[in-house]
Order: sequence, then C-alpha cells, then structure tokens
Amino acid sequence: MDVSTAIKQRISTRAFLDTPLPEAEVRQWLTDAQRSPSGGNLQPWRVIALTGDAKQAVVDLAAAKLAENPRGEPTDYPIYPDYISDAQNARRRAVGEAMYGKIGIPREDKMGRMMWFARNYQFFNAPLALFIIMDERVGHGQWGHTGMFMQTLCLLAEERGWGTCMQECWGILRPSLKEHLGLGEHEMVWCGMAVGIPDKTDPVNELYTDRAGLEEFAELRGF
Repeated sequence: MDVSTAIKQRISTRAFLDTPLPEAEVRQWLTDAQRSPSGGNLQPWRVIALTGDAKQAVVDLAAAKLAENPRGEPTDYPIYPDYISDAQNARRRAVGEAMYGKIGIPREDKMGRMMWFARNYQFFNAPLALFIIMDERVGHGQWGHTGMFMQTLCLLAEERGWGTCMQECWGILRPSLKEHLGLGEHEMVWCGMAVGIPDKTDPVNELYTDRAGLEEFAELRGF
C-alpha cells in the first residue's frame, strides 16, 4: 500500500472484530512508528499499550468514574478550546449528525446517543488500546511532533489492515488514569487510541468525513 492510499482510506474506526493482534506485530508497528518526525530528535511521546485484562481494567475504571460523574474529572488540558470558529463548529456538528445517521440514532433519542457515545470508554471493543503519554512541561512544538507520531501510527496500521480511532475523550479521566497507570509526577495521558481489525459490516465504519476544499485552507503564492 502506498502512502496516498493509506491517507485516503483512513477513517476513525468505531467497530472492530474481536481478532487479537499478535504481540510481535504490535511491537514491530510501534518500532516502525518511531521514524516519525521529531524536532531536535526529542521523541517526546511515550506509549502504554493495553490488551486483555489490562485493557478491561481501564474500561472498568472508566465505567465506575463516569457513573459517579458523567462529566468526568477536572483537567488543565480541555479537549476543545474556549474558542472554536463558526466554520469549525459547523464541521464538528455535521460529523456528529452524520455518524448518528449511519447508526440510526435520531437527534431526539438523547439517551440512545449518550449510550452509544459511552462506547468510547470501551475502546469500541477494539482488542488493543493505546494511551499516548506526554510530559506536562513540554512546549507546543512537542505536542505537534507527538501528533505526527500518532498519524504515523494510523498510517502504518492501515498498511497492516488495521483500523484506528484516536480518542481525546479520555482526557476527562486524566487524574484517575495517571494514578491507575502509575505515571510519573509530570506525566499525563494526552489521549487514547483504539486499534484492531475493522468490522466492515458495521455501518458506523461507512462514515467518511468531508474535508475543506483547497481554496478554504490554502494560499498558493508566487506560482
């Protein structure tokens, strides 16, 4: 598979087969992703990969914490900023409606939508879960470089026939995850990632989101 194909076919996979991913293949995948760009070669990311009982323990933790407080725990790093432009907000709303349309949960079924969203905290039943760990003291450049590492993981997963879903939603459980995962004093969970073989029969995996046209996001000068 070439890079262009991997980029074009990548989606946020939200339904997986229960087929386990062999440890040797997961190790090679993570190793290959280390070739991701890194300013100054700092490689500011760390990964915790969970499967089996280790993954289930996190799922159980999330269920217990969200039962106590569905809004989650305080965080200094909110998932979305205070300011989102009208165009960006429209895209966010549109993709939500498109997704729920694919799985047949209408807007008025708020409980149904909430219950489906809760599947995020089960990693959509993917066999492998990742947490991307950051040092809170790094700068904005290192956050960007870690994002490139995550994109590299996603594209390498496509090459292997795997699907991925990056999950910033885990940010509302950062304090509990920090304790549960035994992170260092300055470490934090940035986000999660669900990984596995996509269930191509599930309609949620038919969602292919629109992107802004070239004229909307790019200026070409001097051509």
